[in-house]
Amino acid sequence: MKEGTVVSDAMDKTVVVQVDRLTHHPLYRRTLRRSARFKAHDEGNECKVGDLVRITECRPLSAQKRWRVTGILRRAE
Repeated sequence: MKEGTVVSDAMDKTVVVQVDRLTHHPLYRRTLRRSARFKAHDEGNECKVGDLVRITECRPLSAQKRWRVTGILRRAE
C-alpha cells in the first residue's frame, strides 16, 4: 500500500497518483525527495486533483494500470 496525491483525473476510471518519498544521498547524506507516478483504477470516478489517496497493488488492469484506489484519506480544498 502506498499513499500519494492525485495529479491527474482526466481519464475515465483512472487517476495518476504521485507518491513522494525521502531518501538520503549515499555520499553526502543530504535528504532527497524522490517521487514516482502510478496509474490507479478509480471505479466511481470519485477522486479529484489534489486528493490524498491510498493505493494498493493488484493484477494488471490494462497496459499501464497495476494499482487500485482503496480509499480517499483527505479531500482537496
